[in-house]
Parts: sequence; C-alpha cells; structure tokens
Amino acid sequence: MSLNGIENNYSMSPSTIIFDGMSTSSNIKPKKLLRKHESLLLIFQISLSCFVVAAALVFCTILKTGDVPSIYRLLLIISVFLVVAIYSMMGVFKQSPKFYNMAMRITLAWVLLMVVLIVIAFLTKTSELYSREVMLTWFFSVAVIQIPVLKLNYFAVALYRKKYTKPINAVVVGVGKTARFFSSKINDNNWLPDRVLGMVNGYQETVPDSIYDQLDFPLLGGINEIEDVIKTHNIQRIYISLPLKHAAKVELLNEQLLDCQADVIWILDVSDWKLMNHSLREVAGLPLLSLNESPINVSRVQIRMKHALDKILSVLLVILLSPLLAIAALAVKLSSPGPIIFKQKRHGFDGKEISIYKFRSMQVHDDKEVKQATKTDSRITPVGAFLRRSSIDELPQLFNVIHGEMSLVGPRPHAVAHNDYYSNNISKYMARHRIKPGITGLAQISGCRGETETIDKMEDRVRYDIEYISNWSLWLDFKILLKTPLSLLGKEIY
Repeated sequence: MSLNGIENNYSMSPSTIIFDGMSTSSNIKPKKLLRKHESLLLIFQISLSCFVVAAALVFCTILKTGDVPSIYRLLLIISVFLVVAIYSMMGVFKQSPKFYNMAMRITLAWVLLMVVLIVIAFLTKTSELYSREVMLTWFFSVAVIQIPVLKLNYFAVALYRKKYTKPINAVVVGVGKTARFFSSKINDNNWLPDRVLGMVNGYQETVPDSIYDQLDFPLLGGINEIEDVIKTHNIQRIYISLPLKHAAKVELLNEQLLDCQADVIWILDVSDWKLMNHSLREVAGLPLLSLNESPINVSRVQIRMKHALDKILSVLLVILLSPLLAIAALAVKLSSPGPIIFKQKRHGFDGKEISIYKFRSMQVHDDKEVKQATKTDSRITPVGAFLRRSSIDELPQLFNVIHGEMSLVGPRPHAVAHNDYYSNNISKYMARHRIKPGITGLAQISGCRGETETIDKMEDRVRYDIEYISNWSLWLDFKILLKTPLSLLGKEIY
C-alpha cells in the first residue's frame, strides 16, 4: 500500500470496510474485501502499450521483408500476452505523479520482455528464424517510441480530467501526519478525480495550533458535525485517516455514514508504527496487513532476478578485475607473513553464519576477541591501509556473491561478536538479516563507513539498512551500484 502517488490497486467500499466474522454461517464465504478498481483508463493504457509493441513489430517486419510471415505473427501474439503480464508485474500501469518513475518502469519492463523472448527463442531453437535486423530495429523503436507515447498519455489524461471529468468532492477525517500528507498528494494527482475540499477533526479535542498551522486545507468541522459537512459541501467521498487503535470509532462512523450516499474509505494509518516492507493483500476474502516481511518472500520474481544478476555481474567483475586482484594478492603476500585471504565468520541471510573473504590487511594476530580497526591501529600494514581506503580489500567477496552467500548490494555483514553486542543495544538490529548481506549498501553510499566507535554511528547504519530493506527494488540496487565509486572518496575509511 503506497500513499505516495496513490499506487494502490485496491478499493474498500462502505459495505466492505468492516467484516464481522460472526455474521457468516458455515455455508457463506466471507465477502471479498479487496476489490480492484475497474478503470477504463487502465484498459486504455494496456491497449495502447500492446498497440505500440505490435505496430512497431509489423512495421519493422514489412520494412525488411515486405510482408508479415507467420513466424512473426506468432511472435506478435506472444509479445502482446507478455506485455500484459510483464508490464503489469513491473508496475507500468500503476499511476505515479512523477513521470520519471513511470518512464523508468516501462523501459525496464520492455528490456525484461525482450530477455524473456530471447530465452524462449533459445529454448525452442527458433532464434535463427528471425532477422537480427528486424529484432534490433523493433527493440530500439519501441524503446524510443513508448516514452513520448507515455508522456502524451499523461497530457491527455490531465486534459481529460480537467475538461470532461466532474470532480468528486472529498473530505479527509483526521488531521494527523498521514491525513495531511494524503490530502496534499491526492489533489496533486491528475489520475484521480477526487478534489479534497477540507478536513474534519476526528477527535473530540480541539486541534492544537502547532497542527492547525500545518493544514493545507480548511478545517470544516469536528467529527460530530460530519453529516452537516457532507450536506453543505456536497461531499461524495470520505477518507478516514485514523490510527488502527481507533478501529471501533471507524466502525461506528462507517455505520453512521451508510445513509449519507458517500463513499467511505479508511486509510490504514500506520505511520507511527515501526514497519518493514509492509503491504496489504487478501487471503480467503480477508484482508492481511503485513507489518514486517522480507523482500525475499514478497518480491520473489525480482529477488530471483537480483540473485541471478548478482552472479552474472560478479563473474564479469572477477574477469575484468583479475589483473588488479593478482596485483593486490602479490602485494599482500610480499608485505607481511601470513595468508593472502582473510576469512571471518559473519552473519548472513536469516542470521546464518557465513565465512566472508577479504584481502588480509593486518599483521597476523590472535583474533579471539574481534576488535574493530581504528584510525591509528598498529595491526594494519602499509599495504593493508591502502587496500582498506580504496576498498580493494573487499573485492574477494565477489566470490561470496558467486557462491550465493552474499549479494552485490545489501546491508554490510558484521562480525558475529559485533552482532551479539549490538543486537542487545540497538532496536531492530537483527532485522538487517532479512535479506542477503552485500558488498556495498545504502548505508555505505550515505556516508556510514569506517569505524563505528559509538552506538549512534551504528544506529545510523541500521536505520539505512532497514530503509533499504523496506524500499528494496532492482532500480534501488542499480542506483547504489552507480553511487558506490563516489562513496569510496570518504576520509573516514581505515
């Protein structure tokens, strides 16, 4: 469930917000609570995307062969089905107020679609039946055309909403942080006809001046005056933004408003809860609000893609960086006696112990008591100091990624002894292990590198790690990888 951009495909009607499990007999199934919006706009978007892909293929084929052979007609049918499946999976048809986000989604979806077609052609041994010229022209033409078509779609929707769609008058019950955020976002969204006219205080208490000054909409009244507000302003939709602890009040309000001829929608306000990767879905007609889930269990397809890309990129990096790896290994060997590779037990996914690899940067010493490296640490060799500042000492962890123990991007794994200490001093510390650890991560590109001599510094790392897990996506991984080289310029790395 996402308030930013109103990217929620589900709607709760007044009659389905509250379900009384005692009111159903054994022969009656629970009413379906989560219903997808039936939108003509969605159908138009899917049809437009299919048309662009199909028309481009036909044009490129005729341009090359003068006709559309049966093998290309079969490809057209398969492609249209894949557009519906993959574009939906990648969230292309989820509306966002930011055009950049939608353009990135549709581009990634098109690339993924072509990868699937290549795999199908390879498995069916039909790749030789297609012209490379046709396929390349088709790929680039769709990639180029669908972005301006998407922009035109944006413009057309905004124009249609403005000229031909009658706005739906709405109020928001509640004045809290979520209510204020939702109100401003919903009025800025061209994809929704809703127009928030004002807000209603959901509590009996007077709104404090500190909150009142933050309201972008007029306060139309209190909860006891809501029926008068509905009649006076011709309200057609009511958004209730009250915390879950006030569920009983929401139920009573819903029953009170059933005769008001207005849609009633409850915004599940969990902004003050400590959530991680939360979502809303349905099983057996009952709503499930996931408060804490690993991306591995939620985004299984994308996670498999992440792990596959991790291994492919790691193999390529090992090949490309093999001269650097060889030079670093030789430098470590000549700088001080001891092994080239240092292995240390750390916690991986789900808290399981793994052995990570690093180029040895210290003199061989008794490591029964794990101690973090400090700025003036006498154990660090001159070669090791350079390797640590440049992060070259972390490159052997590419083999951990190839083995499947780590990822290129994720929370950095800490020594087992450090985990035992910090897990007792920092809330949510062990939640970092809900995803595979990484060579780099959001914390590292955000400046949280080097020694964590205080609890506060480790808390900052944990905060970024939890934020990464809660907002994980392939695109986020890509951005972190791009920003990682710049983060190596930090002065606090030793």
